[in-house]
Amino acid sequence: MQTFDVLILGGGPGGTSAARLLAKGGKKVALAEDTHWGGTCLNCGCIPTKLLLGAVAPAALLAAQQRLRVAKGEITVDYAALQTRVGRFTKGSSQALAKELTGLGVTLAEGRGVCVGTAEGLHRARVEGKDGVTELTAAQVILACGTSSAAFPGLTPDNDCVLDSTALLRIAAVPESLIIVGAGAIGLEMGDFFRAMGSKVTIVEAAPHIAPLEDADIAKEMLRALTKGGVVCLEGARAKELRTVDGQARLTLEDGREITAAKALVAVGRTPNTRGLGAESLGCALNRRGYVTVDAHLEAAPGVYAVGDVNGLTLLAHAAEHQAGYVARRILGGEPGAYAPGAVPSCVYGSTEIMRVGPTAGELLRAGRAVSVSQAPLTMNPIAQASGHTAGFVKVVWEGERPVGMAAVGGGVSHLVSVAGLLLAGEYTPEKLHSVMIAHPTLDEILPLALNAPRAVPQ
Repeated sequence: MQTFDVLILGGGPGGTSAARLLAKGGKKVALAEDTHWGGTCLNCGCIPTKLLLGAVAPAALLAAQQRLRVAKGEITVDYAALQTRVGRFTKGSSQALAKELTGLGVTLAEGRGVCVGTAEGLHRARVEGKDGVTELTAAQVILACGTSSAAFPGLTPDNDCVLDSTALLRIAAVPESLIIVGAGAIGLEMGDFFRAMGSKVTIVEAAPHIAPLEDADIAKEMLRALTKGGVVCLEGARAKELRTVDGQARLTLEDGREITAAKALVAVGRTPNTRGLGAESLGCALNRRGYVTVDAHLEAAPGVYAVGDVNGLTLLAHAAEHQAGYVARRILGGEPGAYAPGAVPSCVYGSTEIMRVGPTAGELLRAGRAVSVSQAPLTMNPIAQASGHTAGFVKVVWEGERPVGMAAVGGGVSHLVSVAGLLLAGEYTPEKLHSVMIAHPTLDEILPLALNAPRAVPQ
């Protein structure tokens, strides 16, 4: 049995970030991962999706210039070559990550980590790998085992015509038609890519509007862009059953309508990888959805932390990294205070994008807080004009005289997210904007315009 200062279960963004920082801080660290170093984000989530979208982005740029009647031509994406590139990039990146961690002195254990209890001040776990079982103990444990695609009765991928996002990313050929159940980031990004590749795409969302976590006005503009691009969006439509019938995906809605397509994607959320983890044996508790509950210091039990998707606080890779950094510094003797993430950034990528930092006006209104909003259209920005992507806007949410949230929809607006976050963190009111110089011409210039715009109380 090997003993470590810190044992980390899960080799995704949270686990690998914590391992890196702890090893550099002089801790003896073991990291267990059962699938692939880098986790879902690197191997079958954020990164491969962006590689796919990056390949079709030039076509959207050309189409915009064609609408302006200043260019013409055709861009054809070699799907097989693209899939080869994605595979090589993710495999190489995963291998490079493992090599980096090994070079820092981190012990990598390939296999599923299972917690088995605490004795004499040490937490115990076993790693069940292809070469057998390895017993490990550690003074402290970080649970970073992430989430997997969720499924519900009647909406379960069958790996035939009904797929989850991992299977769809690796599909051998572009389907003639595609049904997507769920219009969150995964559904919208996959829909945008396959639409660009020629699939007839139908997106079905049970919530009142697509992008249900976003501002309603932002979602309305995204709906307009998708519809204009030929995507059929059914909002407020509840799926009853989705299954393979006669070689096609058949979706039955609760109102009795049926939709068929060559393939279907189930993108109805994520579920924590805590089944069989044994976290309870270390004193942890799971909530009703299976996430590990944590306190204000991200501690789930004495000497046990949970970071990233598995704690259910924010299901984003950069949130996992941020939480992991806090926990690593806390273990190394820093960070005595509670974890404070600040305004969390998020993006939806594609030919039309969404970015958001902080809460929406609707979220604050539902919490009983008084807010106002200001906004500026992308038509006022020279870079948006240059690209031909002028549809969309930036929206700022205010509490009193303090900006607390920013969101945008339109072409390339994901590039605004970091500057927006910094402006919010610095509480850059119109009176303070003179202290920061924003280059001209850039897309970033639309942010101070939105901050300076007249405010209104949202209805």
